[in-house]
Amino acid sequence: MAIPKVCGIETEYGIMLRGGGESNPIAASSALINAYVAEVQRKVGWDFEDEAPGNDARGFAREGSAPPEVETNLVNTVLTNGARYYVDHAHPEYSTPECATARQVVLYDKAGELILARSMRAAAQILPPPQAIVVYKNNSDRKGNSYGTHENYLVDRSVPFARIVQHVIPFFVTRQIFTGAGKVGTEAAGAPPVPYQLGQRADFFEEEVGLETTLKRPIVNTRDEPHADAQKYRRLHVIVGDANLAEVATFLKVGSTALLLAMIEDDWLAEHDFTLAAPVQAMRRVSYDMTLRQPLELASGSTITALGIQWELHDLARKYAEDRGLEVLGGHEAGMEVLRRWDTVLTALESDPMSLADQLDWVAKYQLLDAYRERHGIGWDDPRMAAMDLQYHDVRPDKSLFGRLSMERLTTDEEVVTAVTEPPPDTRAYFRGRCLQRWASSIAAANWDSLVFDLGSDPLRRVPMMEPLRGTAAHVDSLLEGCSSPAELLERLGS
Repeated sequence: MAIPKVCGIETEYGIMLRGGGESNPIAASSALINAYVAEVQRKVGWDFEDEAPGNDARGFAREGSAPPEVETNLVNTVLTNGARYYVDHAHPEYSTPECATARQVVLYDKAGELILARSMRAAAQILPPPQAIVVYKNNSDRKGNSYGTHENYLVDRSVPFARIVQHVIPFFVTRQIFTGAGKVGTEAAGAPPVPYQLGQRADFFEEEVGLETTLKRPIVNTRDEPHADAQKYRRLHVIVGDANLAEVATFLKVGSTALLLAMIEDDWLAEHDFTLAAPVQAMRRVSYDMTLRQPLELASGSTITALGIQWELHDLARKYAEDRGLEVLGGHEAGMEVLRRWDTVLTALESDPMSLADQLDWVAKYQLLDAYRERHGIGWDDPRMAAMDLQYHDVRPDKSLFGRLSMERLTTDEEVVTAVTEPPPDTRAYFRGRCLQRWASSIAAANWDSLVFDLGSDPLRRVPMMEPLRGTAAHVDSLLEGCSSPAELLERLGS
């Protein structure tokens, strides 16, 4: 049987220093995060002990020293909600805590947006006027550079990686029809004129499978870094997604992917092959096709549309739910909500995509920009269109074009505010967050699968957390309540 789909999202935010001064994105990112952390909590550093981004799921490791993704000198901290907040290359990055459901991912992703907004306000208090740091939840600087929004899913180690690759590629290529964040123009060399496309990332993928995340980006990333018991688990590191602001788009992106992975684990797709003849080219073909009707060639020689592939996978998921149930998505009802939403969105895309303007980013942005274009009698290549595209993603509530729209919510403002500081109760993030709330001064470092305590005179003590579904409120609340100090906690854990 498939294992529970613990999941999360890592978002690299675009960053800009306005008002003069040297535009150094690394320094700006560091100032942004330091300003926020100084206001809300003691900084607890990241423990790089188990970081190995050079390990490849195909069974080998990159030769040489640690890859550049591991930059131990940059700001890197852990928050009381269990999330990681750090500088990744030249961007501030927020990684949600481990979540048990797709809706929970939406909640903690939205908490990340609020944390970035508060970070900007905190940085404004220490920067010399008129300087200000502005961040955007998007995926391109329009200068040929793309930054990622990565998803992570817990997968059974025993499932052959080749089986995962076979089935996720056509899914990743075609899910853009509901996950795309929309984009004016194209940045792909040699691409035909593209007034507007569904996705922000399609222009930047060059390979089907590979280890890279910044150069020669692959549709399927092979990083083998489970952040859990490596004998039992794999972490599928998904780099093809856009940075969504629409809650429904994020929910369906994560939920449908988790459901697909459950079907792959249970070998439910063994008799169904949607292998594309040219996946990289199809990635762009889907993104450039606002009609959703362009046929994609399969390796078998037949053709099918992106919407057709999604319907086929949805129908298989419905049968899977009837036969196996959907407990692995955080409970059967949580899984059924994913299935229902998938059906509703695909039905609307088939009949009238523009009816999803309150649910999907690419539709919402298109309608907003197209109305402006018609009102002012300008073309899609007018610089104002690119400027509005960027402004859609502005994280400042008073400046964001997205923030002016009446989008469907799956969360409430109160829930999001709570999620800024409180961890999810049903994954190991709960233990991490609660320990940071109570004993941050005694925690030397933390990462996804361990906490390192410093009790002063004793050697550093590492508490492993190799099971993503251990350390929940149900597991540790009574333990934590019964401990008056970190020393007592470690003593009781040792016994």
